[in-house]
Amino acid sequence: MKAGEGPAAGDSPADSFPTVPPAGTPDGFRKDRHPGRRSRREGVIRAVWFLCALFAVITIFFIFAFLLLDAYPIFEEIGIWNFLSGPVWNPTGTPPAYGIFPLIVDTLLATLLAMAIAIPLGVGSAIYIAELAPYRVKAWVKPAVELLAGIPSVVFGFFGLVVLTTWIRVTFDVPTGETWLAGSLLLALMALPTIISVSEDAISSAPREYKEGSLALGATHWQTISRVLTPAALSGITAAVILGVGRAAGETMAVLMVTGNAPVIPEPIYNVLSPIRTLTGTLGIEMGEVPVDSTHYYALFGVAVVLLVITLVINFAATVVLARIKRQQAPSRPMCTPQEKAEPEWRERARAFYRDRRGQLLWGILAVSLLAFFGLIGLAVAAVLYLVVRFVPPMISPKWAQRIAFSLAALCIVIVLLSLGVILYDILSKGLPYITWEFLTAPPSNLGREGGIAPAIVGTMYLVIGSIAISLPIGIGAAIYLTEYARQGRLVGIIRTATDLLNGTPSIVFGLFGFAFLVIYLSFGVCLFAGQITLALMVLPTIIRTTEEALKTVPVAVREGSLALGASKWQTIRKVVLPPSVPGILTGTILSIGRVAGETAPILFTAVVFSTRFMPSSLFQPVMALPYHLYILATNVPGAQGQQYATAVVLLGLVVAFYAIAIWIRHRSMARHPW
Repeated sequence: MKAGEGPAAGDSPADSFPTVPPAGTPDGFRKDRHPGRRSRREGVIRAVWFLCALFAVITIFFIFAFLLLDAYPIFEEIGIWNFLSGPVWNPTGTPPAYGIFPLIVDTLLATLLAMAIAIPLGVGSAIYIAELAPYRVKAWVKPAVELLAGIPSVVFGFFGLVVLTTWIRVTFDVPTGETWLAGSLLLALMALPTIISVSEDAISSAPREYKEGSLALGATHWQTISRVLTPAALSGITAAVILGVGRAAGETMAVLMVTGNAPVIPEPIYNVLSPIRTLTGTLGIEMGEVPVDSTHYYALFGVAVVLLVITLVINFAATVVLARIKRQQAPSRPMCTPQEKAEPEWRERARAFYRDRRGQLLWGILAVSLLAFFGLIGLAVAAVLYLVVRFVPPMISPKWAQRIAFSLAALCIVIVLLSLGVILYDILSKGLPYITWEFLTAPPSNLGREGGIAPAIVGTMYLVIGSIAISLPIGIGAAIYLTEYARQGRLVGIIRTATDLLNGTPSIVFGLFGFAFLVIYLSFGVCLFAGQITLALMVLPTIIRTTEEALKTVPVAVREGSLALGASKWQTIRKVVLPPSVPGILTGTILSIGRVAGETAPILFTAVVFSTRFMPSSLFQPVMALPYHLYILATNVPGAQGQQYATAVVLLGLVVAFYAIAIWIRHRSMARHPW
């Protein structure tokens, strides 16, 4: 048809005008001419994402099975009960002793004292952020708390070894500051970000009607917080505490560097100035020097199994509590019909008793715990606390009670921020003068006392790039399956639970698994590739969860509109769902990069050496890494204080930069995508 002519006779409109997709239809969304091929392609894509999601279940099962297999000889030789209850741990003695009871007690003591410090500080800080802080203050305080979570554990340990232990030794006039107190103080600092973040989310998510109704009835702001909002958020605060306990119980490097590592039970039991040794510290100290396939080797795997069971129980409890919170926050179900089966009477009575006596039960558990660990002194402390909580508040007017409570909440957040400031000031003020171009570009010399850290920086980047390249596609694929394909059911519940348990597995357990399976069983040796795989397994749950949350922010209506225009499931995900989710996925990726760059325990036995002048030319060669380099400088190289602080500055700056970028991307994403 020539230009300017109308349609010829007999021409239909379909023949007269070019066929174009409807307005607003993305390119490539036209109907497929081969529906069978399209269906097979969709099935293959779904199967790939399902395998990615199943990978978390396989990994946690494989880790536990492999550790249990290597621990079986020690259980068979001396018996599980003798192993757990033995009073002496001395594998190199004559005869050797393999009792881990002191290690279990020391782990519990360190965790208990850390929680006694972290819980009031964390909950008080959460109350301040959620209810008291002005918007501008909150905008600065929350990122500061998140940056505290990003400080590598080896930096905490270095600060504790150089500053905290010296302060304890001078203040209490003891021979050494490497004590139970030092370990618990560091563990409390490391658990605080988890407790604050989860508790603040729980308090903020309490229904607004509760607060408005309480204030309308004449209650003060503090009465509303303490008697309405906090009880409503109690399940979330409980989950925060459980997660904090898991964080403290699974920490390795910080307690390894400041607790003295003596496998003894303090005498008396409340002597916080006694050295102790935790389960994680034992693995970190002894695994690198033990002969393979020896009784000592098997005993260390037995320690790892016990540690893994403890942390899995803790994190499973947190998972159950968080699931209960989600059910409570879901829309209420319709009233039961008479045909529905009534709940057993004994269960109704048990729940009513728990609701009525919950406070007394909690006080009883606290009293029994303190009695078990600290004897009559602990019981007296519990009694005094109960009397103070029970009888002092009614004697104070509501106005003064509010002033005191708000002052204490503000003091809690000040202590947290002051702790962060002290750590940063000490490291930056003493490390920045040693940062030179030569230090950043030269290899180390004289056992690290001179030269630079260039190979450690490059090795750290190699570990980061390799681990993210392995974990990112698997994590994104698993999140896509769980969000877009899976239906709620038992299998999905198992996958989510396995992901949560994998996220709570101590980093030293990943390192032990990597050593036994990759280094020894597969004969990789200590090399870059073994470290990359180990770190990838460690950060996989973080990528899965952050990607899943990012995908959930895309409204369902957007998906339905794409499908209504003829797009396939995968086309909808690829062209409609994933693009607005990219900022959230990037946030999870950057957080994972920061964690990989700062971890020491997983690469302790799998990837690193202390010093090398050359860059690795193969995946099967060992590398230097900043966290391990700092650990060796701080614990084994005297006279290298300047190099220690400079290495800590570089490592801290690298990790904090990653976390700051993640926070910035999150704020940009929230502003760009209001849904």
